[in-house]
Formats: sequence, C-alpha cells, structure tokens
Amino acid sequence: MTVRNSVALGHAADLFDRMSGRRVLVVGDVMIDEWVWGGVSRISPEAPVPVVVVTDHSFTLGGAGNVANNLRALGARVTFAGAVGNDAEGARIVELLDTIQVDRSGLISVEDRPTTRKTRIVAHNQQVVRADWESVKPLEPADEARLCAGVARLAPEHDAVVFSDYAKGLLSRKLVEAASGAPVVTADPKPKNMALFSGVTCVAPNVLEAATATGIAIEDEASLFRAGDMLLEELGCRYVVITRGEHGMALFGKDGEHLLIPSVARTVYDVSGAGDTVIAVLALALAAQTPIALAVRLANFAAGAVVAKLGTATASPDEILALVAGSRV
Repeated sequence: MTVRNSVALGHAADLFDRMSGRRVLVVGDVMIDEWVWGGVSRISPEAPVPVVVVTDHSFTLGGAGNVANNLRALGARVTFAGAVGNDAEGARIVELLDTIQVDRSGLISVEDRPTTRKTRIVAHNQQVVRADWESVKPLEPADEARLCAGVARLAPEHDAVVFSDYAKGLLSRKLVEAASGAPVVTADPKPKNMALFSGVTCVAPNVLEAATATGIAIEDEASLFRAGDMLLEELGCRYVVITRGEHGMALFGKDGEHLLIPSVARTVYDVSGAGDTVIAVLALALAAQTPIALAVRLANFAAGAVVAKLGTATASPDEILALVAGSRV
C-alpha cells in the first residue's frame, strides 16, 4: 500500500524534542572526505583533461563519520567506534570528531592500514575526478578483539547503535554481536555484508543494494515487495527499509507492515550521503520509541532535505520541519 507523508508539523517538532539528547553509538567505516574546489577555463596541453584552478580546499567526515555528523545535527549525544590508521588522516578524523563533540572512546588506531581518504576535485559544482586511498582487508584479530571489547562495553550505555557499512573490512559478525546489549540496533549494509546483520532491529539498504543482495531485479512494486520480504525473512530483522531515491522509501515489518512512501525531495542536487541521513534519523527515532511508520516518514523528509545540497551533508531539525511544513504530498 502507498501512504501519504502525513507528518503533522507540530507532531514532527515534538518528535525532535523527544529525540534530542538520546545516546547513539555509531560503529563503522570512518573516512576523510577531501574536497578540492575550483574552476575550469582550459584543457591541459599534457593530456585531454581539464585544468582545475583551485579556489578552496576542505576536509569533512565521510562514511560512518557522516552518520555521526548527522546525528549531532539532530541533537543526539554520539559515541563513535571504529578504526583509523596511525597517520595524518587518522589524526584529522580525531580532530573533526572532537570539533562536533563526538565521544571517540570507541575509536582505535591500527598500524597495518591507512585511514580511508577520498579526494574529490569539483569544478563549477561538478565532480571532475575522485582519488581513493584505502585498504579493505579485515582487521587483524587483535585489533578486532579490541574494537569488539569497546563496543560490548559501550552498547548497553546507549539508546541505539548504528552500524554504518562501507565494506572497508571493519565490520564482522563478532562486532554486531558485541552490540546486542543496546535496545535498538540499526544498520546501513552493503550487499556482501548483509548476512552480518541478521537479527538487528532494522536494516536500511538502498534499492540497488537490496536487488544485489537478493538477486531480484527490482523493476516495479511487485519485485520490490518480493525483495523486501526476502530480506525480512532471511535476516530475521524487525524491520527492513529500502530507500528508493526519487521514488521514496519502502517499509517491510515482521508483523506484516508494507508501506510505500513517496519522495518529498523538491530538488535532487546530490544523493551523496543520503543513506547516512536516513539511518541516523531511523535510529534516533526508534531510540525515542517512535512508531516505525512515523520514523520512516521523518527519515524520508530528512533525505529530501539533504539531497538538495552538494556533497555529504546533514539536515537540521529546522530544515526538516520546513520541508514538512511546505509538503503537499
């Protein structure tokens, strides 16, 4: 069934009040997003590529770090658990987490891998090229044990845990089991790691990830429902939420819930990081004991707010409430 995005403005504001101050533990693949901004006026004489004249250079938290950033923007108290390399990029991540007042007591430093870094060169608001520095091998057993011990200690102290999976080798079934002491556990999984998250409260893949994980080509509502029900059954989760870009979101619940929610995005400028925003809102709303259908609607509005921005972005409660107020969906 399809439902309207009928979130009353006053009700949404009340939800944000209840969500503010909740404690959320983010566990996942943190990375540095490096942004090189400039303009292009000529082609290089050395090769048929544009010459970008740099006008600005900045660094932001990426991957699971963007989930933490989204949660802070929503008023949550956030703790981070993950791994960085013993390098300049790892030190920069520590600095950025401190800047947004995230407790990094679950963050470990490892010697055998670099901190993931993604450098994007952007000219006239269009990405020209991206360069990645990363390792995707699993953590060494000793490092995994350290991380699991930290998550097991921290999870019971939090209202929810978010697993943010970018398939960089950090996450494992042991790590997911270490978070079982939290009342709510959510995950934004990559297809290759989907089975790691069996039994959690909610998983929220995008439509391509859901299709890849199930082997079902999602082309219409019938195939979407088959994929959602398959994930629900195979993972044994309480809820599966599939994000569908311009088509909105779909909810599948253990008690037979089937909801299709249309998109509220007015302008789609950049979908980077929209999944981070969705899982952040879902986790925080469920931590505040919000009914799942309402939590998904709120996440849908949050996604609509961030896709109108360039790059990985966050949405504040005021921005989301403005979209709720102006919605005629």
